[in-house]
Amino acid sequence: MTDRIYAIGDIHGQRAKLAGAHARIAGDRRRCGDTTAPVVHVGDLVDRGPDSRGVIAFLADGTEAGAPWITLRGNHDQLFEAFLAGPDAPGVAPDRARAWLQRSMGGRETLASYGVDADGPLADIRAAARAAIPPGHRAFLAGLRPYHVAARCLFVHAGIRPGIALEDQSEDDLYWIRDDFYAETGAFPWLVVHGHTPVETVRHFGNRVDIDTGAAWDGPLSAVVIEDGEVSLLDEDGRVPVPPAP
Repeated sequence: MTDRIYAIGDIHGQRAKLAGAHARIAGDRRRCGDTTAPVVHVGDLVDRGPDSRGVIAFLADGTEAGAPWITLRGNHDQLFEAFLAGPDAPGVAPDRARAWLQRSMGGRETLASYGVDADGPLADIRAAARAAIPPGHRAFLAGLRPYHVAARCLFVHAGIRPGIALEDQSEDDLYWIRDDFYAETGAFPWLVVHGHTPVETVRHFGNRVDIDTGAAWDGPLSAVVIEDGEVSLLDEDGRVPVPPAP
């Protein structure tokens, strides 16, 4: 039996690009005749792009309709949840939660997609956001997964800390880690498929694959298929193999 799974990189409020990525997956499904292989979204659903609300609605509606989709939490999703929860949100450093409304982070664009003005006293902005964001969207965010293991792959937003068992990984690392994870050249128990740091094109490092191709910064939103351990980028014409870098 073929071991096949799809994955989509960091979305960052790009609803139209998300629809395009799913269209490319649908095309690959037609070519290979597989209607049930899961699709993993590696997180950062919100911020920076123009339609975070549309992204969450797309994913929540599809999931509720029974689509074989798995959606992971990214650091931007964590910050959005923490902002809505307030200053006592567990697991998020206060300085990170405050930084969410800085223009570089993209929280303002997320609130704008819900019709919320991000200027004024923080308590008023939070109250307006809580009133504007549908309960179903908050429930969907709360149900995001920290990681997913399937097809001999570990799907996670940022990465893992080398030498630590998966069940002992901190959420801070799963959503935020960079340097220590990137510096590891040895094999992990799985091929780690992640986003978090934009690359020009999908890159296979041998032990990990980075699929964040900068949708937040005018880059494409990449979709890949992993079949029997082989990684391919999906474009309009089909599969483009992504072999490990030499």
